Amino acid sequence: MGCDEIRKLLDGYLDGELDLVRSLEVESHLEGCADCARAHRALVALRAAVNTPENYFRAPEALRRRIRATLEERAGLEQPPAPAPPARRPARRPWRWVALAAASAAAVFLLVRGLAPGGEDPLAGEVLAAHVRSLMPGHLTDVESGDGHTVKPWYAGKLDFSPAVPDLGSAGFPLLGGRLDYIGGRRVAALVYGRRLHRINVFVRPVPGAADRGARSSSRQGYNSVRWVRSGMEYWAISDLNRAELEQFAGLFNR
Repeated sequence: MGCDEIRKLLDGYLDGELDLVRSLEVESHLEGCADCARAHRALVALRAAVNTPENYFRAPEALRRRIRATLEERAGLEQPPAPAPPARRPARRPWRWVALAAASAAAVFLLVRGLAPGGEDPLAGEVLAAHVRSLMPGHLTDVESGDGHTVKPWYAGKLDFSPAVPDLGSAGFPLLGGRLDYIGGRRVAALVYGRRLHRINVFVRPVPGAADRGARSSSRQGYNSVRWVRSGMEYWAISDLNRAELEQFAGLFNR
């Protein structure tokens, strides 16, 4: 593919809308084309700047109550009268009620979907926000190294636990470094891995007494994540990498 076609595909590539074969073609081109790589980095930076929690607002509870009350009131209204005899013009009022109810339901959906991107799990929203922040220039790592024997000791004295730092470079997921982050009301370890042009954050925090839980995948705002609990530690792996490869990464990390 030429540069013009690649530029047209960049938005779909960043949103995870391309199939695996086309995504690999785009990545291969970006690795060898400096101009398209700069265009890609500019889009990533713009996306990171826009896609922050400060740009989203949760609907106030008072507004939510008013919407629920309005829907309940309209749902309880009496049915409109039956249509007049055939000789008279048929009544159209029922369709107005159907349209009004549909519009009200759509409004509630947009409020919940658009104003509360964190959904039902606030911690997932924090993980996403932390990942997006890390993509801004100068925020990715506090210690930059591909050696786990350098990254792991760096956390000593900074956290009250010692995160595992597996070496996955031979599997195509090189370690890039680590940093401290803040999620769920406490400091956590953030390990950073790479996969071609993608960055993977692995957030690690202790969850004393929690039972082991297998990997669970989810997607939010164009990012994929895998979450699991093992031996009293909770792990979140998040990236714009496609889900299949991120799940592969999580499986290797969790060996």
